[in-house]
Amino acid sequence: MKNFFLFCSLFLLIFTSVAQEKNTSFPNDFLGVYKGTLVISTSKSTKEIPMEFHLTKTDSIHRFNYILSYNGQPRNYTLIVKDLEKGIYEVDENNGIILPSKLANKTLYSFFEVQDNFLSSRLAFSKNQLDFEILFTATKNKTTTGKGTKEIPFVYGYPISVVQKAILKRESH
Repeated sequence: MKNFFLFCSLFLLIFTSVAQEKNTSFPNDFLGVYKGTLVISTSKSTKEIPMEFHLTKTDSIHRFNYILSYNGQPRNYTLIVKDLEKGIYEVDENNGIILPSKLANKTLYSFFEVQDNFLSSRLAFSKNQLDFEILFTATKNKTTTGKGTKEIPFVYGYPISVVQKAILKRESH
């Protein structure tokens, strides 16, 4: 009987956790101001700078202020909901550059190329925290392995040269 009670309690806890996960609504449940320290790591050095992320409402239900601030210098972008059900978003840099983004499991992903460099961004949201990450690699640093055959195709690698990571805490909603 004791094991049965323990099993039922564990099942209820897991079911409640999964139900709460499904009931979150991005981006509305994660609006606010997040603050912390961005750590920038290269092969030569590691640097830390203050960082903020602001995700706030606008007058449009499909557009949100998306502001990244490094060392007190804000970059004012707009997050646009393209297809809520499919998790399709865009980050509009408000200068003609629009980055496609995908939401999966409360994490917003983007991958793009600019000036012969690949960048990958990941913003993982939880109740009161944002895990922020950008990976950077130059396309000129491409490596090639494999044999170029059907069984062992060529595989192209891009060594990451810069990692930017921050754990930002939500300070206001």
